[in-house]
Amino acid sequence: MVTPVFTFLLTPLTRLLSRRHEFEADRYAAEHASADDLIEALVKLHEDNAATLTPDPLHSLFYDSHPPASLRIARLSGC
Repeated sequence: MVTPVFTFLLTPLTRLLSRRHEFEADRYAAEHASADDLIEALVKLHEDNAATLTPDPLHSLFYDSHPPASLRIARLSGC
């Protein structure tokens, strides 16, 4: 119960690393499969989970371990 008090300030760093890994995974998937299929899957996942494709940037930066779908889709569109 005490650990979160001491690790709270590390949260942005761990989330940054996690988002970076997610972008690497997307890039790898786009190299070995269709980027358009991955984009379609991301949109479907967000629709099925009733999640927004454009969350609040500051909240997402601090708390989300995955990058917003809109950023992932933008990067995949450039592949």
